[in-house]
Amino acid sequence: MKYNEISELKPSIIEALSVQNIEDMTSVQSETYKFISDNRDVIACSSTGSGKTLAYLVPIINRLEVESKHIQTVVLVPTQELAIQVHDQIEKLFSNAHMALSSQFLIGDGNINRQIESLKNKPSIVVGTPARILQLIQMKKLRVHDVKTLVIDEADKLMDKTYLESVTSIRKSLMKFTQVLLFSASIDKKTRTIADNLTFKPVLVDISKTKSNESIIPKTIKHIFIVADRRERIETMRKIAKAANSKKTMVFINTKYDLEESLQKLEYHHYNVAALSGNQDKFEKKKALDGFKNGAIQYLLATDVAARGLQIDDVETVINVNLPEESKEYLHRAGRCGRNGNNGLCISIITENELDEIKKYQKEFHINITQKRLYQGKIVAK
Repeated sequence: MKYNEISELKPSIIEALSVQNIEDMTSVQSETYKFISDNRDVIACSSTGSGKTLAYLVPIINRLEVESKHIQTVVLVPTQELAIQVHDQIEKLFSNAHMALSSQFLIGDGNINRQIESLKNKPSIVVGTPARILQLIQMKKLRVHDVKTLVIDEADKLMDKTYLESVTSIRKSLMKFTQVLLFSASIDKKTRTIADNLTFKPVLVDISKTKSNESIIPKTIKHIFIVADRRERIETMRKIAKAANSKKTMVFINTKYDLEESLQKLEYHHYNVAALSGNQDKFEKKKALDGFKNGAIQYLLATDVAARGLQIDDVETVINVNLPEESKEYLHRAGRCGRNGNNGLCISIITENELDEIKKYQKEFHINITQKRLYQGKIVAK
């Protein structure tokens, strides 16, 4: 289905989308549009890179009251990078649709006094991390009595203990019948139970699996693993990165210590590399991310927290130096490559003791993960 086939969608928004070369709706966009437009609460599960951000933004923006000076939508996200990306997408749509509206991002690392001052510009939409949004609400600097829609993006992450208390408090501060939209690449039973308590008779849209129960990870991604001694993981990663030689490679590492060691090793060998970590200075993060997006950086090292929600369309290879602590994170990592129908390669470095974990992924996600080895600088069959 195409956006210009939706009769109630404003022509200016259709034009704004076309400026970004967006005409066809993805599955999650077409499946959720009517429910969101009808003011239904929605719990949507769809794979990484499937267009979830536009799935909620387009119907929300289409019904914004242009004359209103109140905040009409609050979007909650787990990281400052995602907050900025969603904010930037909103601003593009507003600008290209010639709408005299604005968005504001509110993140914990930002100067709170500047954020309070920016709210005087009367944004229609605010995007931010739960703790900072709640703080501003409690300070009575963020007035939410006219909010019509609450979006909980990366819902599975925002439902864990780090964010849940803030998210729940924010929901309680809104009107009883405020629309609630939850979007995520994976929603387990625990997340669903919590989501049910935040919503009113929600519609579940789950397009993460096909009727034939095929993988919720795109078929364009090839999965392999290489067995290495635990002490040799980082050196093995360096050799894999060199052998793959992709234009853009994301490397996932579980701990900050290993991330810093990996960064130092790659820099020592003159790799074109940058890193993202959860407590990194926001300007350093932006520099690393911008460099990776524009091709100046070939290898981007990241922890799961730092990488959540990043929208980078042309990543060719993902390397897991460690397997993720939670199996569902494998979805998010692998989904960084192979977007928009392109081929991708996900390589995991494991020990002999982690072979059962690989078997678990294969069964749970309905994928084939093939064992390979390094030989004379190349990745070859076992």
